[in-house]
Amino acid sequence: MTTTVSDTTPVPLAVGERTWVRPLKALISYAILFLLATMFIYPFLLAISTSFKTLPEINQNSVGLIPQTFTLEGYERLFSFNVGRWTINSALVATIITVLNLFFASLAGYALARIPFPGSRLAFLGILGTMMIPGIVLIIPMFIVLKTLGLLNNYGGLIIPKVVTAFGIFLMKQFFESVPKELEEAARIDGATQFQTFFRVILPTARPALVALIIFSFQGAWNDFMHPLIVVTTNQSLYTLPLGLALLRGGMGQNLLWNSLLAGSMLTTVPMAIIFFIFQRYFIEGISYSGIKG
Repeated sequence: MTTTVSDTTPVPLAVGERTWVRPLKALISYAILFLLATMFIYPFLLAISTSFKTLPEINQNSVGLIPQTFTLEGYERLFSFNVGRWTINSALVATIITVLNLFFASLAGYALARIPFPGSRLAFLGILGTMMIPGIVLIIPMFIVLKTLGLLNNYGGLIIPKVVTAFGIFLMKQFFESVPKELEEAARIDGATQFQTFFRVILPTARPALVALIIFSFQGAWNDFMHPLIVVTTNQSLYTLPLGLALLRGGMGQNLLWNSLLAGSMLTTVPMAIIFFIFQRYFIEGISYSGIKG
């Protein structure tokens, strides 16, 4: 009768090494991550803190995180410059652009992914090609077209050129290609038309991609500065928040009111941060579904 010796006996040195090497590696990793997070978060916290400081305190201690005298004078002064109207304009324009972008990008993405037609691949390559053109190159042609169509100094000029984006079509097409075709076949067997299949079967499954597109579209429209700059030339009541704050900063000259400027930056940053934190799970899921499949 033979006896087998088990090799599962732990080596004392290996065990001793694991007891201190692993915690040390974890400690170093967390320390590096904490330092990196602090580097990114500190400017944001400093901006929030400075928006509640007085101007003399900002001049004396510009890097302190805790205000010695808590005040709302920066926000009060900011709203005396018609910031409320700028915020409403930004919210209105961003919301309309987001809704229309969702509608048109979903239809175009589904058509390119599922409906074969002559020149579909060429059309998709043409759409991708527009993403390679720097936006700054299109400023002058965009201004000429908008002026010819009479879309300067009105909401149409702010909204219409942005309702369809190449990125939105690309994002939705990539996602629809990952949806099993069996869902559409089952819907057709049940007698559903092409539009019924799209709106009742396919579109509900695209929630991750739709949420990702909502965040991208709303963020792009909310933070857009260059397009409102070329559209709004005389009518100051159409200023959006980024445009109004930029022109407000230029009108202050050398005596910058830092607490008011940073209060304005909070108005532009906080809504987007809230939207992202609420929908981040769907956002990351939509990017992973749409970006991996080629």
